[in-house]
Amino acid sequence: MALDFVLPLRAVQAVFSIIVLGLTAYIVDASTSPWYSWSPDSVNFLLFCSVWTLLAVAYLVLAPSRFPAAAHKFAIIGVEALTMLFWFAGWVAVAALWGDLSCGSHGGVCGAGTAAIVFGAFIWLTFVATTIVAALHVRRTSRGDTSAPPQMQGV
Repeated sequence: MALDFVLPLRAVQAVFSIIVLGLTAYIVDASTSPWYSWSPDSVNFLLFCSVWTLLAVAYLVLAPSRFPAAAHKFAIIGVEALTMLFWFAGWVAVAALWGDLSCGSHGGVCGAGTAAIVFGAFIWLTFVATTIVAALHVRRTSRGDTSAPPQMQGV
């Protein structure tokens, strides 16, 4: 059973990650001046999540089709699950900070943070879906079969 929605989800993950990268970089830059340098740790973590996701999506797209030896099914589910956890922790931490600041969505840094929270939640949901697909593949295959799910080899 080939699932045709995994590759489009990868594209959404990459594009939304680039959007969050820009939004969080803007917040970090706005929090820095020649006299002080402070950016919230949760925003810094969301910035890390964006960079991590770009590397993870590159691995998850290229490894199954170009480097099958590197596409072990447990490595794929590990990267999927870890990235899903990172995004959950990231957007929830920034949302908690934004709630404490009573920032809302008034444009500027407040609007960028709110948008980063929303996009982070959407990315988390896409990784929930792809993690479930990878987990179902692990469950359905024999213990000795280490290949990547067929639907993830569609590049």
